Amino acid sequence: MPRGADAGSDSIARSALHSQVLSDIRGVAVAGVEGEPVNLTEDVTKAIAAAFAAWLLNKKPDGLRRLRISVGHDSRISAHKLQNAVTHGITTAGHDILQFGLASTPAMFNSTLTEDERSHLPVDGAIMITASHLPYNRNGLKFFTSDGGLNKADIKDILERASKIYEESAHNNLKEQGEASKGVVTNVDYMSIYASDLVQAVRKSAGDKEKPLEELHIVVDAGNGAGGFFVDKVLKPLGAVTTGSQFLEPDGLFPNHIPNPEDKTAMKFITQAVLDNKADLGIIFDTDVDRSAAVDSRGRELNRNRLIALMAAIVLEEHPGTTVVTDSVTSDGLTVFIENKLGGKHHRFKRGYKNVIDEAIRLNSIGEESHLAMETSGHGALKENHWLDDGAYLMVKLLNKLAAARTLGSSIGSKVLTDLVEGLEEADVTVEIRLKIDQNHADLKGGSFRDYGESVLRHLENAISKDPNLRKAPVNHEGVRVSGYGGWFLLRLSLHDPVLPLNIEAQSNDDAIKLGLAVLAAVNEFPALDVTALNKFVHQ
Repeated sequence: MPRGADAGSDSIARSALHSQVLSDIRGVAVAGVEGEPVNLTEDVTKAIAAAFAAWLLNKKPDGLRRLRISVGHDSRISAHKLQNAVTHGITTAGHDILQFGLASTPAMFNSTLTEDERSHLPVDGAIMITASHLPYNRNGLKFFTSDGGLNKADIKDILERASKIYEESAHNNLKEQGEASKGVVTNVDYMSIYASDLVQAVRKSAGDKEKPLEELHIVVDAGNGAGGFFVDKVLKPLGAVTTGSQFLEPDGLFPNHIPNPEDKTAMKFITQAVLDNKADLGIIFDTDVDRSAAVDSRGRELNRNRLIALMAAIVLEEHPGTTVVTDSVTSDGLTVFIENKLGGKHHRFKRGYKNVIDEAIRLNSIGEESHLAMETSGHGALKENHWLDDGAYLMVKLLNKLAAARTLGSSIGSKVLTDLVEGLEEADVTVEIRLKIDQNHADLKGGSFRDYGESVLRHLENAISKDPNLRKAPVNHEGVRVSGYGGWFLLRLSLHDPVLPLNIEAQSNDDAIKLGLAVLAAVNEFPALDVTALNKFVHQ
């Protein structure tokens, strides 16, 4: 058994499933952090890659025995060794591999769709090596077919297959395949192909003008992840000025800031870059470029509810009346904006970008038109882009508006974008408090934290029904959402952890405290729940 893997034949399933996030498998790939032993070893990765190929082959028509699979990675320091492990696992199983090197997650999905014979495209499946914005010692695998990212059941299937492959390999039960049966490795500069498509999309929106962003000053913060390509391969060919762009070089230790559009420090960096360079627009990506955010020329952040409002305004111009699907923590002001100002429909659903995307797909399947699915985290997917959550494509939609306005002779700058979100009501106070469940507390009586959390939510719901100042949301798909005191709160159970996140938005701190007190009065009856942070907030 390799060092770092759990003992036992089901080590892969047990260690990787623990960190499974819908279409991801994540683990610790680099030693050095106390209490975090390496479990995503090269041998484990080889087995998972071979299992993906076996799973994929099982999905293909009878007679197809040799697959072509692409692999790419972000800037993490473990990327190259895991890419080599994936390559070994795939080629030893007799399938061909296309190595893309540094790539974005959305590009990996696109490689299953791009038709380019010279580059051996499209591929049958794709593997992205990334752990998004997690610390440097982590890494993971994302999988794609032409239908999109895999779901939880698919990942479970792959992990079960991987455990068997790993066990057989560890006991030397597999005969070494002959050289003739090994797959072929080809290096492909796919990011240039992918970026070229983005460039053409902007040019098309501007009437096929070669440099529709000429004289526009746009700065990019790639956070030392995989998003640096956007400057040289997208913005410069379109004529944009990009001086002041920062952290474009890949560095898996992320020395400047966490590459995460939700992180306040990261947003301060891109905001300062816009102001210092007197830029028209700032763009920031996460590590693997499936999330993004922007900053206007005045330093105003276009992220979270504001980015969703902006994308909704753009999409509803193109598809009047369409439904916008979001996660559960979006604001009441966003609902009013989408429905009353834009004439669309706002459909809140569960947290988790895959949940949001799948819900939009489901609505379309039953006849309710939806063209946009977005999470407040910066994940955003459009029907026109195969429901792929692509941070670069989201920013291209913003560039399209800038290019079109410039072609019409409108004033350059980001005003055309900020005008689109005019009238969005935003809360002055926004709070998120995480209430942890102590799984060892006697009050759980040996039950699961999920059962305990659900009982907390039921009790809160009953308590709210007796308070005339509070009103439960008539339609709600996750947790307990309540409006009152000019604001709202949502208490929900985390998708993976023994935590009840509480989100509060209000127009004043006093009103936010009133909402917090209503929650505290109900959850105080559950001793296994740590309400220290909530107590501190309401008694500030």
